[in-house]
Amino acid sequence: MSTAHEVTRREAVDQYRIVGGLPEPDLQGLVELASTVCGVSTAVINIIDDRAQHQVAAVGVQAASCSIEDSMCAAVLVDPRRVVVPDAREDVRFQDNPFVTGVIASVRFYASSPLITPAGVAIGTLCVFDDQVGELTDASARALDLLAHQVIDVLELRRLTRDLAESNAQLEQFATQVSHDLRNPLTALSGFLELAADSPEMVDAPRAARSLERAESAAARMSAMVTDLLDFARMGGARPHFTRVDVGEIVDAVLEDLDGAVVETGAEIIVDASMFVRADDTLLRVLLQNLIANAVKFTVAAGRVPRVLVSVEQLPDGWRLTVDDNGDAVEPALRDRMFEPMQRGHDAEVQGLGIGLATCRRIALAHGGHIGLDESPAGGTRAWVVLPTAA
Repeated sequence: MSTAHEVTRREAVDQYRIVGGLPEPDLQGLVELASTVCGVSTAVINIIDDRAQHQVAAVGVQAASCSIEDSMCAAVLVDPRRVVVPDAREDVRFQDNPFVTGVIASVRFYASSPLITPAGVAIGTLCVFDDQVGELTDASARALDLLAHQVIDVLELRRLTRDLAESNAQLEQFATQVSHDLRNPLTALSGFLELAADSPEMVDAPRAARSLERAESAAARMSAMVTDLLDFARMGGARPHFTRVDVGEIVDAVLEDLDGAVVETGAEIIVDASMFVRADDTLLRVLLQNLIANAVKFTVAAGRVPRVLVSVEQLPDGWRLTVDDNGDAVEPALRDRMFEPMQRGHDAEVQGLGIGLATCRRIALAHGGHIGLDESPAGGTRAWVVLPTAA
């Protein structure tokens, strides 16, 4: 029967999903370092649940598991602190242990530092031992404690990364379902509004016709907002599929999608982007479409005919993509904030949810890159993205 303490320890161990998993290179590096700084032949990371001891990284021995009754580290984990035993044959905790008596091994020198989670639960040890009697210097003992803390840091980072990925997946699933549930009534509403606007009765009812036109615009804006929210949620868990991508071809495809807005506003789009970069073509297209659409939309809001320059520049360790417009420049104090969801740095009357740049930042970060805003040489805003040659 497991004690309450052992159950708590098992639950803490389960959160890390380290037992039975693939070897972790970072943990292997830590045991190798522990062996070196302590001057012993063997070092292991022992994870101890309520039933067994599991060696999840080892140097000097083959990583294995054993019963909790046979574990030397389980015997000291009841009082989690650094333990140094020059000769295990002379310690009452270990005299009859099969790792000492020769049944499993012939351990003489033993030292360990506990692995304690941020919640204060001891889940195992960083253990060093040898078949010769030995001792630890004060410096080596402190190093063993520091390395034990590093083991927990690695486990915590793995756990947080996994939890974030799972949270992003749930967010995408939720956003997809909500998007579907909202699109159906919006589509139906838009259809009925269109039918009403086209009916003969509207010819003699100009005020009603204008109201229907405004309702149609509102439904279209809501549909665009739903799309923006879905894109933003999907970018949270995006893992780029890197290929050799022609930026010029992607910009051409983006301009086809934006043809209506370009023609309607009389925008001039100048493209100097015939260069191959290492990127995910789908994500890069979403990024450039947001940046170019913003350039057109906010230049019109500034009362000017848009003139947008899209260019790409080779860097020593990557590429810089820029989108310049001739609208109003974003104030320096607002430039970083513009990449937060729901933030609007330009005219608040411009349609949109304030999510486009936040989506772009997610895409840039997923590529290992950076994104920012500056003043354009044309007097408006320059949006730039730096993509590294390797991420």
